Amino acid sequence: MTAHPDAGALFEGATAELRETAFRADIAVREIPTPQGLAPFAIALAADVRPGSDGESIYGTGRFVLLYDPDEPGAWGGSWRIVTFAQAPLETEIGTDPLLADVTWSWLVDALESRNAVYHSASGTSTKTLSKGFGGLAVEGDGAQIELRASWTPEGPFRPHVEAWAELVGMLAGLPPGSEDIAVIGARKAARD
Repeated sequence: MTAHPDAGALFEGATAELRETAFRADIAVREIPTPQGLAPFAIALAADVRPGSDGESIYGTGRFVLLYDPDEPGAWGGSWRIVTFAQAPLETEIGTDPLLADVTWSWLVDALESRNAVYHSASGTSTKTLSKGFGGLAVEGDGAQIELRASWTPEGPFRPHVEAWAELVGMLAGLPPGSEDIAVIGARKAARD
């Protein structure tokens, strides 16, 4: 690793920007321990949509990790990289939609574009899971879940990127933009452990 005297100060500025971001009231965001070994500098956030008194959410969750490596790993195409995760349970009939994975990716792209979050080198996977309980789990019935894992190299301010991620987490949980303070009619089937 090459010595970069301003690296710590640059990273502290980025973390301050993330920590100052205001999120919609029905998505609880907190700082969590960062994954080790991905970059010399990292900050990680977790989001839970309308968490219960135990802090758990039956609607959806997500993770956002901002990585900084002043040596600019070749695969990143820059010194910064964002790695995200978002998942939510679904109604079974929605989980069988053949376009669900494509729509999920488009929600991320749309959220980034709507905030003018400039980025490049995006990659990721969108996974839908259908499940059926048997034996002792038969009472849980059928279930479905959507999960998006994505990463990209951000340019410019970081706040638009974390706001876009939070919007995606809400969208997967059935909370479109502008739906703050709207009551949830019924909870989707909780994801299985």
